[in-house]
Amino acid sequence: MADPNGFLKFSRSEPAKRPAAQRIGDWNEVYAELSGPERDQQVRTQAGRCMDCGIPFCHSGTAGCPLGNLIPEWNDLVRRGNWAQAGERLHATNNFPEFTGRLCPAPCEAGCVLSATPAAGGPVAIKRVEQAIADVSWETAAVPPQPAAVASGRRVAMVGSGPAGLAAAQQLTRAGHEVTVYERDDRLGGLLRYGIPEFKMEKKVLDRRLAQLRAEGTRFVTGCEVGVDLTVEQLRETHDAVVLAVGALRGRDAPEIPGRELTGVHLAMEHLVPANRACEGDGPTSVDAAGKHVVIIGGGDTAADCLGTAHRQGAVGVVQLDQYPQPPAERDFEVSPWPTWPLIVRNYPAHDEGGERKYAVAVQRFVGDEDGHVRSVELRQVKVHKDPATGRREVVPVSDEVEVVPADLVLLAIGFEGVEHMPLLDGLGLSLSGRGTLSVGADWQTGSPGVFACGDAHRGASLVVWAIAEGRSVANAVDTYLTGSSELPAPVRPNLLPLAVV
Repeated sequence: MADPNGFLKFSRSEPAKRPAAQRIGDWNEVYAELSGPERDQQVRTQAGRCMDCGIPFCHSGTAGCPLGNLIPEWNDLVRRGNWAQAGERLHATNNFPEFTGRLCPAPCEAGCVLSATPAAGGPVAIKRVEQAIADVSWETAAVPPQPAAVASGRRVAMVGSGPAGLAAAQQLTRAGHEVTVYERDDRLGGLLRYGIPEFKMEKKVLDRRLAQLRAEGTRFVTGCEVGVDLTVEQLRETHDAVVLAVGALRGRDAPEIPGRELTGVHLAMEHLVPANRACEGDGPTSVDAAGKHVVIIGGGDTAADCLGTAHRQGAVGVVQLDQYPQPPAERDFEVSPWPTWPLIVRNYPAHDEGGERKYAVAVQRFVGDEDGHVRSVELRQVKVHKDPATGRREVVPVSDEVEVVPADLVLLAIGFEGVEHMPLLDGLGLSLSGRGTLSVGADWQTGSPGVFACGDAHRGASLVVWAIAEGRSVANAVDTYLTGSSELPAPVRPNLLPLAVV
């Protein structure tokens, strides 16, 4: 039973970050490495704040964790020092808690009952507890490979090695199927490898989990674009089922802004991917912020990733632009009542490292020099109107005053438009929905029999926790398709999906 006085005795406690001046000089993770008794006691104290609520909104799929993580259970196990059993309960619902513990924005914490009132001292630091459990599990060798006892004789192709594809692959391999993951890049991981900066998750965290998957029997093929290097006919002939976990990597552009064609104006991924490749040892990045005035357009996770990357590359200065007004520092319960995702300003560790943020502004023009390279951006104050009937947004200038901001490098971090157009989809006879995603039925199958889709490819660009949840669910559907029934868990169903947290 939980400590009924835990939240009264202790307030929320965040993990310590390394000093900003130190961390921008390397690519190591932002948070100070802590282990042993000191970490254990801090995390046990925080877990002891959990009240084991009668209705635990923290692991509700509509307001909390899409995976249905058994948060009150493993909080209490950690409080009592039972790390081994806590690891078992955590892995029962989450294949990769070391990923979510580092990367998930924690909708579970927004759903925590302690976040319903400021007087409670803030929600339990669930994400911190989760990462600690995962790290202890690896440190104590409590994450052994789990190969299947009996082979099914069925073969599954997994197209894409991001978190959705890896979760589905692990589940299906453990169910006894022969799974081959095809990745068009030279390394595995999808956005975990080339989208997420090293300072948010060091790639050794990904590599050790990939080693576990290999030991369990999952096969990996890199440098293979399915539909080109491997034809659709070959794919169909050699596999009994196909899962498309190809992500939603088509970046949203801004061709309507005059000067978009100037050298030095890039989509965010054109900055993040080569930066990650440089960290992998592939040589200098092709889009470097060193010695430059950088302007980042966008206010979300990707923009913050670009911000932290620009700091580490040695930018002279960075300005981040957001077309919306600055949100409040604390939740307004009338605007975003508990347990919904709160509308508050999101301060990422990268914001502690420097740079300036401007709100309620939009770029009117990119200005270049005689060589065709961007040198500044012109801004105007704006207001965003949303049509209640159609949902379409209109950005309207509210002032004639123009502000000029120096810019040698501009990064567009304004979201993604959906699945990239690829020969594979044409070969399977699949088209994209109006949202740029792959539609599926209640059994996760696309319009092509035996072909399934999950993750961002199905729901659009979203959270790592949603990708893992959909990967686990599609594994249940594929297992059922191949064998007639399945004991694999299915956290979410495609016809019951709430809106993604953005």
